[in-house]
Amino acid sequence: MTIRVKVLGCRRLVLLFLFLGLLLEAQAGKIRYSVPEETDKDFFVGNIAEDLGLQPQELVERGVRIVSRGRTQLFALNPRSGSLVTAGRIDREELCAQSLQCLVSFNVLVEDKMKLFPVEVEIIDINDNTPQFQLEEVEFKMNEITTPGTRIPLPSGQDLDVGMNSLQMYQLSSNPHFSLDVQQGSDGSQQPEMVLQSPLDREEDAVHRLLLTAFDGGNPVRSGTLRIRVQVVDANDNAPAFTQARYHTSVPENVPLGTRLLTVKATDPDEGANGEVTYSFHNIDHKVAQIFHLDSYTGEISNKEPLDFEEYTIYPMEIQAQDGSSLMARAKVLVKVLDINDNAPEVTITSVTTAVPENFPPGAIIALISVHDQDSGDNGHTTCSISGNLPFKLEKLDDNYYRLVTERTMDRELTSQYNITVTAADQGTPTLSTETHISLQVTDINDNSPVFLQDSYSTYIPENNPRGVSIFSVTAHDADSNENARVTYSLVEDTIQGVPLSSFVSINSDTGVLYALRSFDYEQFRDLRLRVMARDSGDPPLSSNVSLGIFVLDQNDNTPEILYPALPTDGSTGVELAPRSAEPGYLVTKVVAVDRDSGQNAWLSYRLLKASDPGLFAVGLHTGEVRTARAVMDRDALKQSLVVAVEDHGQPPLSATVTLTVAMADSIPDVLADLGSMEPSTNLDNSSLTLYLVVAVATVSCVFLAFVIVLLALRLWRWHRTRVLQASGGGLAGVPVSHFVGVDGVRAFLQTYSHEVSLTADSRGSHVIFPQPNYANTLVSQESREKKDFLSAPQSLLEDRKQTFSQVNFV
Repeated sequence: MTIRVKVLGCRRLVLLFLFLGLLLEAQAGKIRYSVPEETDKDFFVGNIAEDLGLQPQELVERGVRIVSRGRTQLFALNPRSGSLVTAGRIDREELCAQSLQCLVSFNVLVEDKMKLFPVEVEIIDINDNTPQFQLEEVEFKMNEITTPGTRIPLPSGQDLDVGMNSLQMYQLSSNPHFSLDVQQGSDGSQQPEMVLQSPLDREEDAVHRLLLTAFDGGNPVRSGTLRIRVQVVDANDNAPAFTQARYHTSVPENVPLGTRLLTVKATDPDEGANGEVTYSFHNIDHKVAQIFHLDSYTGEISNKEPLDFEEYTIYPMEIQAQDGSSLMARAKVLVKVLDINDNAPEVTITSVTTAVPENFPPGAIIALISVHDQDSGDNGHTTCSISGNLPFKLEKLDDNYYRLVTERTMDRELTSQYNITVTAADQGTPTLSTETHISLQVTDINDNSPVFLQDSYSTYIPENNPRGVSIFSVTAHDADSNENARVTYSLVEDTIQGVPLSSFVSINSDTGVLYALRSFDYEQFRDLRLRVMARDSGDPPLSSNVSLGIFVLDQNDNTPEILYPALPTDGSTGVELAPRSAEPGYLVTKVVAVDRDSGQNAWLSYRLLKASDPGLFAVGLHTGEVRTARAVMDRDALKQSLVVAVEDHGQPPLSATVTLTVAMADSIPDVLADLGSMEPSTNLDNSSLTLYLVVAVATVSCVFLAFVIVLLALRLWRWHRTRVLQASGGGLAGVPVSHFVGVDGVRAFLQTYSHEVSLTADSRGSHVIFPQPNYANTLVSQESREKKDFLSAPQSLLEDRKQTFSQVNFV
């Protein structure tokens, strides 16, 4: 074995040296081809067979193949034509990027001679790429005073092709202000620049939009575009200009203060701060400046002091407009004052009462008023009145005096304070008037009871609440004020189930908040009905009541209670009997449970928690019925233990479990026999006790069988007697049909008869309950003429005697 390994090693060295020699020899001459990129698969590259001096069929015979290293196979050999073809689509830019020459090198191996031939294929570029810019749009900001000749470098385009197919030139869209100049870089690249040819004017064009296009030299020519947006930034090259050189207006001397008299307007075509115009007074009299107000931003002129015709008939002013860079303009303004009835009546309150009770009687005097006007004639003749629908009126006295009296009773709850406006007007043109105000406070008397927001209230509280928890809050409002409106709360005395209401809830006399004094139980009572009294602190006090219903909400605080099967008081476990011949779906027993809660907390579901044989039984989710899930097999144990869980749907859910023992037997004797074999006696006393119990059960069964036989004999005798009587002339035709019971009645009796036996391992827990027949559906009326012949009855009776259903309890 060692010698063989050494021989193989020597052969490998010889082959290696031979391969290296062939490789060196192959470097002497190379085969060169060229192929354009993006050609289809199997595109012809060159006749490799002819260049190797071989016939096409010799390529396969001599094992000619392509040898490449570390690269996806780009070319293949066509054995039929002996040509070199492309193996798929070739992308030059993917292989060689921006290299001017793209060469793909590989070797062709002739295996029979172990000779390598180097091959180089040049990938020729085609114009398959469009010039592109990195951005779709660029934005520049230039001041409108930028000097012509300013250059703005532009982003360069990029074309992945090479040679003439690469980017060759740029072109800028036509614009009178800009031109394109392309600079040649040191590496031969082209750098486009945008040159400002003529001055910019923002007021003429605020934005210039241009388009830069890059072209390559391919055929067809491809191009890419770049959007250029030039934002012209404003320069302050315009002064403000007024719309008018002189402004004038006429106003009456009684014009209200703050009235807009005139608006001057100056515009500036610049933008930003250069176009923002502010206004100010220029060369104006000091007193005139105190009378008028000029809005520095809007140019509105208003009066801040009264105008007086007797003092000035014309107010001259000069307004100056100035922009943000101190360029300004000026305009003249003339305000002419018109003379009118400018003396208003004077109103003097001689005597006044400021507060009256709301039960003040009609005709009582509130105030004494005098009116005087300095004008003469119609301008000095005055009238006095009060406005609004008020419970007052003015009565005129001598010498321009008036008195204000009550016209009707007042209600403080409707209006607690009256602002009485007394107006005195003259008869001039225009009419002048003077208003004076009298404030009258209406004091309260206790004439309103507390009022609750609702006629009745209801609230909800979950059971098991903590003691002292807040239940609800009632609020009553009293329309009166001060002490008459201060409300206290109390509960009207009452009893609930014979217990005083005050032991269940209490109320905060000041806030009306009710508190629970004990923990409520939904199962004890579900609601409380009480009345809350609200009393004010007036003299005499007034009160009102409101009903409040407190509803207790159920919580899941009761676990399900299993009613059946009930656990025996002696501690034994209930056992259900199921025949071994039971089919799937046979009803073994039913778990019955209830929950003292209500609603969702009382919804119960049943599930099989644990079983000796989980696949033998199934429990109904909502019914609790325990049924066989499959047929009983011989290998199934006699005694099956089931644990059924009953769970409610509360949050959190509560559950209870019950353990069932199912005996798989067709009859009670089989159960007893199997039990003797299942549980062998461990001591003599238990064996004797079991024997006695077996004897007792057997005796009971025999008595039951004898009773059935006697009953059958009586029924047969009665049936035979009836037939004889009918044959002799129908003498019993008047006897009621219910006195006759046929074979079906006996069968029904046998099917509804049941007995119960309880067996334990010790004498203290054992007991026997003798059977009690169920006669609910035993006797059924029959028509003897329509039944089958009596000769068929005995066989059915013998079969029906075997159909009994029992319940046996074991420990």
